[in-house]
Amino acid sequence: MKSAASRVASVQRYGADVAAMEGPDYVAVEEPLEIRIEGHSVAVVMRTPGHDRELAAGFLLSENLVHAVADIFDLTQCGNGENAVNVTLRNPAVFDAARLTRHVFSSSSCGICSKATIDAVQKTYPAVLDDCRVTTETLSTLPVKIRAKQETFAQTGGLHACALFDLHGELQSIREDVGRHNALDKLIGHAFLENQLPLHGRVLLLSGRVSFEMMQKALAGGISIVAAISAPTTLAVEFARESNQTLIGFLRGETMNVYAGGERIRAEPKNL
Repeated sequence: MKSAASRVASVQRYGADVAAMEGPDYVAVEEPLEIRIEGHSVAVVMRTPGHDRELAAGFLLSENLVHAVADIFDLTQCGNGENAVNVTLRNPAVFDAARLTRHVFSSSSCGICSKATIDAVQKTYPAVLDDCRVTTETLSTLPVKIRAKQETFAQTGGLHACALFDLHGELQSIREDVGRHNALDKLIGHAFLENQLPLHGRVLLLSGRVSFEMMQKALAGGISIVAAISAPTTLAVEFARESNQTLIGFLRGETMNVYAGGERIRAEPKNL
């Protein structure tokens, strides 16, 4: 089945004591997307095509360029083969193109480049106020569930995934992208455009590591519980503690490390 997220490439396969064999393989697509506000370019992100309007919305929200859906008049996917989304605002007068284009840049591997200081980021959004609870038993089921829904990853092995679950472990939405930050922007952008923010009472699961900017984006979406299959960074841990977020790393089966916000985790007693 043809997909915008993957393409077929010819490869040579080698194996032990086996001559090279040429054949097809699926490769994850990476292409630039230009995000424009009122026709002015504010960012170029290297992303996997798909859910581009959500990506633009999530990016603008997490970069503090818009604060509510009402700020946006329209999100238009540009035609004529352009990889671009143009955002028109209800009040264009508040948009300062000269200021933004000097400071905003993103790529598939970079999320904090546009920030002058870490302190400036941490002052953008208040600490999350959400006293929800989730059990260790529920958390342990999430990695298998996200893996089962990573359709393009199953083809290519080359995409990150972010997923939202409720507190009972029911999958609510998932997005894949070659960039971790893009996948999360798509996920939060979808909720933003559907007027679902703040995302209280949800668990965010990341397929990769947790960096500072991933916690910042989660906070922009009002997410209090962030779990990852891989490791967090020191700044991610510090940010989670200061922002009253729960941060879980190395979530693999029944094992996990809780780095911040352990009061939201409820351990289930083992049946003897």
